[in-house]
Amino acid sequence: MGDLQGFVEQFTYAGIFAVLLLGSLGLPVPEELSIITAAILSHAGVIRWWLAIPVCLLGVLSGDVVLYSIGRLSGRRVLSWKAMRHVLTPARARRLETAYRQHTMKTIVIARHLMGLRVAAFLTAGLTRVPVARFLVADGSAALVGVSLQFTLAYFFTDQVEALVADIHHLRRWGWLAALVVAAAIVVAAWWRSRQRFETETTL
Repeated sequence: MGDLQGFVEQFTYAGIFAVLLLGSLGLPVPEELSIITAAILSHAGVIRWWLAIPVCLLGVLSGDVVLYSIGRLSGRRVLSWKAMRHVLTPARARRLETAYRQHTMKTIVIARHLMGLRVAAFLTAGLTRVPVARFLVADGSAALVGVSLQFTLAYFFTDQVEALVADIHHLRRWGWLAALVVAAAIVVAAWWRSRQRFETETTL
């Protein structure tokens, strides 16, 4: 049983890390969701919280560093890549370059907490040759605060999170029921109008 629990734990840590890494690289899975999941699993005793937090932090930072490295090594060539055309347009790159020249640390911190801006911002950080040390300090500090706060809140409010998810499913069921009622009402109204029109035509 101990070996099985250890296997589950190790697999779970690896899974959390992989999802956070891929999410940082653009996979459409919000990193916040992965962090909350890790906190809930820790609260349930599936994994250890004091290992889960570093794994979450390492996962998000690894993705950020990979993006920074791609931008730094590829330079402006990255703007011509098909995979990047919708993520980092020349116009967005110019705006980010201006932001980095004026407020380097502030731009990195803000980008770290905006899911739709992270990929473009960290690619541009490398592209504009933001010093490695400044990037790591700003990004690491922002990630440490953000990940720790999200994990802690989700850990201590797991019951409320589960209740919220249950409420969402409950509301979704009511939403489907309401949609069916509306659809039925539309069908009945159409039938009634056609019947009235038919009766009027036959009377005439």
